[in-house]
Amino acid sequence: MSGGVYGGDEVGALVFDFGHCTIRAGYAGEDTPKADIPTMAGMIEENISDAMEVNGNNATSESSTQKKYFIDTCNIQVPRKGMEMTSFLKDGMIEDWDIFEQVLDYIYSKHIKSEPHLHPVLMSECSWNARSKREKLTELMFEKYNIPAFFLSKNAVLSAFANGRSTGIVVDSGASQTSAVPVHDGYVLSQAIVKSPLAGDFISMQCKQYLEENHVELVPSYLIGSKEVVKENTPAKWVKKSNLPEVTKSWHNYQVKEVLKDFQASVLQVYETQVEKEVVENLPMVHYEFPNGYNQDFGAERFQIPEALFDPTNIKGITGTTIGAAQVVTTSVGMCDIDVRPSLYGGVILAGGNTLIQGFTERLNRDLSAKTPPSMRLKVISSNNNAERRFGAWIGGSILASLGTFQQMWITKQEYDEGGKTQVERKCP
Repeated sequence: MSGGVYGGDEVGALVFDFGHCTIRAGYAGEDTPKADIPTMAGMIEENISDAMEVNGNNATSESSTQKKYFIDTCNIQVPRKGMEMTSFLKDGMIEDWDIFEQVLDYIYSKHIKSEPHLHPVLMSECSWNARSKREKLTELMFEKYNIPAFFLSKNAVLSAFANGRSTGIVVDSGASQTSAVPVHDGYVLSQAIVKSPLAGDFISMQCKQYLEENHVELVPSYLIGSKEVVKENTPAKWVKKSNLPEVTKSWHNYQVKEVLKDFQASVLQVYETQVEKEVVENLPMVHYEFPNGYNQDFGAERFQIPEALFDPTNIKGITGTTIGAAQVVTTSVGMCDIDVRPSLYGGVILAGGNTLIQGFTERLNRDLSAKTPPSMRLKVISSNNNAERRFGAWIGGSILASLGTFQQMWITKQEYDEGGKTQVERKCP
């Protein structure tokens, strides 16, 4: 690898993709990530008191706190006294750099099992990432991890690549938000990005609200010592685990959210047109059993809860203007130049875990067909493979970083040493 330029085959590049729900990481050229771990991390602050400076006869005691982090699925499922759940992301951007570094260290040691200085790194970033954060990330990767080469790519562009497109509009519905990002020839048209808070976490809240109103007790698995199977719609009989440590509210809420997520994935379905109560009441019901043994059949409500993603007019308890998934797309396309609109409508690409709700693709297709001008040809592209839709941006990064033609795009260590962190603005669009 002379002269700081890479030959295609000898580079074992790593690809990192950060989302509000999980982090994906692995080697370029593979079809699925090596690691898929929760973004949330547990943190305990421990007090350390040290006897510091001795002034004459007076020893002044100073107490300091040390933070201990718990990362990955197994570590954060264990109830621990005083463990708070936190995330390093806010609105898709890195907010807490300490936790971010802890997570990176963990992925390198436990999943990649290799030294950082051996592998170039391609990272995904949200399409609205701030310049200061991009520069700080570049600096961190070269200075702390001493990597040989680095590249930052917008996750919408990577999702488009994963679907074999360089132009299209990427509808990414994840945990925290649903966004429409137009991509033209591999570049994001940033002036036309449209975001809506109606996404996975919002649907979890709607589920919680519905279950509370119907007096269904949400008991996370960690509380349950034993349970009896009871008849449908009869109160659950379960025994609480003894000697549990005193857990924090944030950790308990995280565990409740895990139950809600499972309920969401198992029960909810998006109806193909606007929900009419009389019609959905006659559709087949779905049976679901909660961790505490309570079980019930769910009918019309399984269509009514996710309806808010497409028709936010009837949402309770949300203020301000929110727009449905189809409107996010049409608003974004409307903000683009008239010449690129046909190619955007011809490639509506779905990405993100929230689009895996049954019926999401069909409903979006139908809603968009009603809103698309007749002169445009509409095509909604969504992979039938669940993993491909969840890991869309990661797979795009895996393809990109393993291309021979991409190898001259890296910011090399030599370029960083000469030009500093501002190289990221020059080389990574």
